[in-house]
Amino acid sequence: MPRSADAVPATLAVVDMGSNSFRLEVGRVEGDHISRIDTVRETLRIGAGLDDRGRLTQAAQRAALDCLARFAERLRGMPRNAVRVVATQTFRAATNADRFLPKFEATLGYPIDIIAGHEEARLIYLGVAHVLPPSEAPRLVIDIGGGSTEFIIGRGMEPERLESLKLGCVAVSQRFFPRGQLTAAAFKTAETHARAEIEAIAGQFAREHWDEAFASSGTALALAEILEINGWSAGGITPEGLDQLRKRMIAAGNVSKLAIEGLKPAREPVLAGGFAVMSAALQELRVERIDPVGGALRLGVLYDLLGRTAHRDSRSATVARFLERYRIDRDHAQRVADTARAIYERGARKRDADAAQRVEWAGWLHEVGLTVSHVGFHKHGAYILQHADMPGFSAGEQRALARLVLACRGSLDKVADALDDDDLRAQIAALRLAVLFHHARRTIETPRIALDTSGGMRLQVPSGWLKAHPQTAHLLDKERGEWAAAGHPF
Repeated sequence: MPRSADAVPATLAVVDMGSNSFRLEVGRVEGDHISRIDTVRETLRIGAGLDDRGRLTQAAQRAALDCLARFAERLRGMPRNAVRVVATQTFRAATNADRFLPKFEATLGYPIDIIAGHEEARLIYLGVAHVLPPSEAPRLVIDIGGGSTEFIIGRGMEPERLESLKLGCVAVSQRFFPRGQLTAAAFKTAETHARAEIEAIAGQFAREHWDEAFASSGTALALAEILEINGWSAGGITPEGLDQLRKRMIAAGNVSKLAIEGLKPAREPVLAGGFAVMSAALQELRVERIDPVGGALRLGVLYDLLGRTAHRDSRSATVARFLERYRIDRDHAQRVADTARAIYERGARKRDADAAQRVEWAGWLHEVGLTVSHVGFHKHGAYILQHADMPGFSAGEQRALARLVLACRGSLDKVADALDDDDLRAQIAALRLAVLFHHARRTIETPRIALDTSGGMRLQVPSGWLKAHPQTAHLLDKERGEWAAAGHPF
């Protein structure tokens, strides 16, 4: 199966671009354990910065850029494989993300992964599982973020059920508690809305499916602290304790008049929205008590990053599952994957390790679409890879894999926008050539193939080998025609 990265960095870092706050967390690697050594949090409430057309406003973009510039100073000098940046619901929803993300990445100095809801849930569970005592009992984890809420049931280190709903403390506060108004009608409407959303998944996460319940994220920690300090709960978050808090908030009438011990000023504007989602979740899933726990997304990303650098990459496990699930011819896939990576590594100008790994994965998965149809299988495969749940992969990584598989055969017109980039052109050429050379689907003595895509397209194959393989030579002539038609002749 695919290879992983090289040495494990001594220090890892994650930037979490959430809908309520941006956080930077740095951890020291100590064997299989990560000790958190630095945490920076800035409350931006980016989730409130989407306009009525789903675009992130200029003001929100400026606030994000300023924050990322400050984070960049702390991260400066850290190797690329030691840092991962993840963006969640607001960036999933932003219709102009493709315009502002390049500026964000240039400011921070690292690529930004917009992760899907299921991937966010998986990473949250990974973080929580590393904080909780080892147990094989089924556990429910609820994480209320600024723009979405994740629900997970897992055992040990493995999540078994994952779901993400577009319910978050920023979004719900903004919609149902405008200008900080706290009325009984507003709470009833907000909780009814949240319960209606949660009802759709209640059967999967009902009480009979888990033994213990935990809540991560800032909302849960804040609610638990308020309930305990004020004597409304002996420990954890309970429906009875939430009832007491609701009464206190309604009596205040407005967030600006709240005087509750344990409530931090930064949490005030989104308390009501987070409360509504938590109350709805406990009612709908019949949770009598849920305990707050640390960890969550940032710690999960750090451990996932450690796995990538210590030969336990969750993405490789996903590729292996896809080979099984889609009944892919493993022998043929391995031949194509090995050849594609070798051609890329010899011919790429930059020799990007991440790109080399991506080319290899594309080789393993280039026939995933055969389960749909032999005709146009590369198109079906591209659709599957872009839209399927692929644990460990970001949305951007899935799009890149899908583009390679889409380009593995046929006309190059469908990926014309990628061909002007030397490295993308090298990736596409390497995969196409690997598929071509292994067209007979049997073991062959692969020749040394020299590919150079910098400033043009140059391909060298031993003439004696080509004379002994006339069908391959014929296919290469046709391939030259495809590249010439695309404006990049060999």
